This record gives sequence, C-alpha cells and structure tokens, in this order.
Amino acid sequence: MVDLLKTVVAENTAQSFLPIGLQLIFAAGLIVTLTVVTHLLGPKRRTQDKLENFASGIRSHGDARQPMAIKYFLTAILFVLFDVEVIFFYPYAVNFKSLGWDGFYAVLMFVAFFLCGFIYIIKKGALKWED
Repeated sequence: MVDLLKTVVAENTAQSFLPIGLQLIFAAGLIVTLTVVTHLLGPKRRTQDKLENFASGIRSHGDARQPMAIKYFLTAILFVLFDVEVIFFYPYAVNFKSLGWDGFYAVLMFVAFFLCGFIYIIKKGALKWED
C-alpha cells in the first residue's frame, strides 16, 4: 500500500506536467507568429468601402445613439433575475423526499423572499408600460 502511494505521489511531479506546458508554449508561439506574419505579409489597401461600417449589406442611416425607453432594459433584467431564481427550484424538486421538513421550510423561506421582491417590483410600478 505504501509503495503504491509513493508511485502515485511520484507521478504527480513537475515532470508529468511538462507536455502540457510545452503544448501551451507552442500554441502561444504559433498564435503570435501567425498574427505577426499576417500583419507583415497581408495586403494593406485602405479604400473608402473597406473603412465603412458593415451591417449585413444594409446601408446604415441615421444615428445609432437614438434614445430608447428604459422599460425594455428593466423588463429584461427583471426577467433574468426571476428566471435565475426559478432555476433554484430544480434541485429542491429533485431532492424533495430526502430534504424532509427542513428542506420544505427552507424553500418556503426562499419563496417568501421571492414574493417580497416581486411585490416590491409591482409596488414600484416597474412592470407598468403606460406612463
């Protein structure tokens, strides 16, 4: 048993990580080399068409900095927030029987916090589209 432990410990030395280190150095060197070579050998034709912004072949018009209603962003953030909270119910559903009453009380507390946040959002009017 002791001999087996010594061989396992001996295998986890810096020597066993040498191939990984060499591969990382080779990959980084290849990336740098290819970037420099393409920069030096590549064509450098700067025309007006190449310097123009590309938007899937559609000509751009107007200003991209148009004002947008904050309600869209607020709704998206609230959706992500509550969606992530709902995901936390899955582990509880999987382990429902093994958690027992302690798990049930913990989920009730989680739902209470969840509802407090939802009631707060409703009272603040975050989901009202009409102003």
